[in-house]
Amino acid sequence: MAMARARVDRILLVEGEADRAFFEQICRNIGLDTSIRVAPPKDLAGSHNTKEGVFNHLPVLLAQLADGQITRLAVVVDADNTINGGGYSSAIDRMSKIVAPFGFLQATDTTVGILFKHGDGLADFGFWVMPNNADEGMLEDWIKQSIHPDEKGLFGHAESVVSALPQPQKFKAIHRSKAEVATWLAWQKQPGMALTERSKTA
Repeated sequence: MAMARARVDRILLVEGEADRAFFEQICRNIGLDTSIRVAPPKDLAGSHNTKEGVFNHLPVLLAQLADGQITRLAVVVDADNTINGGGYSSAIDRMSKIVAPFGFLQATDTTVGILFKHGDGLADFGFWVMPNNADEGMLEDWIKQSIHPDEKGLFGHAESVVSALPQPQKFKAIHRSKAEVATWLAWQKQPGMALTERSKTA
């Protein structure tokens, strides 16, 4: 009989299934897949998988961190855009208000992420806002910034194709990067492969 997998009490909370799959592959690539559980809210008994779902479920996980049910906690969300009520500063402000009642105060705001420290010795709480912990945008904007040089020509063509689409476009303007990345993926050797699959070969 197969042995049950050991409980992983280090959690990386993400917005949804696509983010989970992407960051699971990142963890595998750097050898952290057995020590970190990447999960969206619903995988952790949250109500729904969205950015709002992350913020809503976070107090539950912070309580579990306080009583030792989990030992490490980090969160990744998209900054999104100020025009739709989001933005980098908005995400930081929202997070600060959520964690403050649990004794966490923001310690750093750098290119390596935002760290919240606890006065009573609990493990630091980490927060990263896609795409680069500074600008508006989302995971796909980070992917655009990370395109391999060999793929830049093809990706530039994908951007041009999206720009040339007839108006009105069906997707929201704030999702333009998603459309561009999806178009680029549609032209790979395996058309439409997932981001996680592309990360293995790029």
